[in-house]
Amino acid sequence: MSFKNFKLFLLMTGLLMVLAACGDNGEDQADQTEQEENDEPVSVEIGQINWAENIAVTNMWKVILEDRGYDVELTNLDMGPTMSALANDELDLSLEIWLPVQDQHYLEEYQDQINFSDETWYDNAKVGLVVPEYLEDINSIEDLNEHAELFDYQITGFDSGAGTMEVAEEMVQEYDLELELVPSSEPAMIAAIDQAVKNEEPIVSPLWNPHSIFAEHDLKYLDDPKESFGGVEKIHHATRHGFEDDYPEFSEWLKNWKMNDEEIGELMGYVEEAEEPIDGAKEWVEENEDLIDEWIN
Repeated sequence: MSFKNFKLFLLMTGLLMVLAACGDNGEDQADQTEQEENDEPVSVEIGQINWAENIAVTNMWKVILEDRGYDVELTNLDMGPTMSALANDELDLSLEIWLPVQDQHYLEEYQDQINFSDETWYDNAKVGLVVPEYLEDINSIEDLNEHAELFDYQITGFDSGAGTMEVAEEMVQEYDLELELVPSSEPAMIAAIDQAVKNEEPIVSPLWNPHSIFAEHDLKYLDDPKESFGGVEKIHHATRHGFEDDYPEFSEWLKNWKMNDEEIGELMGYVEEAEEPIDGAKEWVEENEDLIDEWIN
């Protein structure tokens, strides 16, 4: 080989080596970019309703998920907007659907647009009208008309879009009550009950189990001979279409999720006593790792 050809050979070899290195570097950068994308936290948006048990469980799941690398956003909505957001893929998940009675109308309206889970996470829910125990002569919804003036002809309610409020409206008509169901918010209703009990005054409100107020005051459910509120309710979750494909792991955890009276009551207590709900949820999660392991393993 001539010296001139040898120089040309060396030049071509060097050029090929440079091109190969550049190609490898491009692949490495692509692999690195893909890895960075894969390492980004999975985002999930959960609807939160301003009810004590809902605030408790949404913050509980936020803690559980973020401990495992998820990015969780809690969006505050009333029940009606929550269902609409799920149907329009503007929300991923709602953790609280009461069936077969309280949220039946939402099931009927959105059953083709929303996935309502067959699984339940709480199986001993109850709904009805309650009064303080000291109202000894009032033990049934049928007793209310006789004592309507005592209650200033009002039933103190909460969020107007809630399924329980819809059922309560129908109950007023079914029993032909002379009392008007007055909507407000759950915090306002609870404050009114607190004040009435403190002064031993009459009050009647729609309430439900699980709820921490039963640990604070002696309240009783009024008999419901027409079964307007139904019997035992079960609490489900609901998701937008495509949720199981996008979150297969989380979907399985939700199917395994079960809580009893003691567990949900304790969680609600931790959340309500903390300065911030998320702090109470963190403390409860730390103390109940064995239970959570049953859901996610």
